[in-house]
Amino acid sequence: MTAFHVMAGADNNFVRPVVRKIGFSDIGDALKSGLTDFSEKPSHYVFLCLMYPIAGIVLIVWSSGANLLPLLFPLMSGFALLGPIAAIGLYEISRRREMGLDSSWSHAFDVRYSPALPSIIAVGILLLALFIGWLIVAQMIYTAYFGDAMPASISSFVSEVLTTRAGMGLIFWGNLAGFVFAVIVLATTVVTFPLLLDRDVGAVAAIDASMRATLANPGPVALWGLIVAALLLIGTIPIFAGLAVVMPILGHSTWHLYRKLIAPAA
Repeated sequence: MTAFHVMAGADNNFVRPVVRKIGFSDIGDALKSGLTDFSEKPSHYVFLCLMYPIAGIVLIVWSSGANLLPLLFPLMSGFALLGPIAAIGLYEISRRREMGLDSSWSHAFDVRYSPALPSIIAVGILLLALFIGWLIVAQMIYTAYFGDAMPASISSFVSEVLTTRAGMGLIFWGNLAGFVFAVIVLATTVVTFPLLLDRDVGAVAAIDASMRATLANPGPVALWGLIVAALLLIGTIPIFAGLAVVMPILGHSTWHLYRKLIAPAA
């Protein structure tokens, strides 16, 4: 039975988990461990993550049909901001495998029994708010350069963006804004969800631990962020199908990165 304790943990105390210093080699170790977890039962994990390419295709169809082409790229790139939420089930699988428990794909949904579920939901709402904020900012940048008029077609939109001075400004400021949102999400969630699954410390303590881990390891965490961005980009080819493999590997790897960044509870 879960209890609504978001600010602090189950004992109503604000506990700050100990953050470790790691090196760049630890990023490679985490990826190797994530790949091992994925290789254990790949067919199950691919089945579990079919939601990712399906969601990507839905985003494309929806944005094109609704004449929201300017938001197509923000939707596709912003989808990664919600990745930590979607990967929660994968963290649970890695946690169970680490403990020697049954790690079949159906246990990915055992997150609903976690005592930290209210805290997980609270952080999920925060990420959703950041995602919506990113879409609003992206729309504001587009309007600043092209006004309220919507492009007539995909080809005309691409031509305007790539061949005009306004398009270059849109690319520059849009990517800069997207980078800021990505850094915020990375710093606040790099270990937040795995920590909450492992220990019911409360949402605030988990976010605090994630930010401290980022500040203590700026180089390795930045490298991790670049790897995640690169793999997600690769996963979108072709038609998002690669995400069915990329996402579970990154999800499992995130659990092992958490183990390296946060010391075990006393």
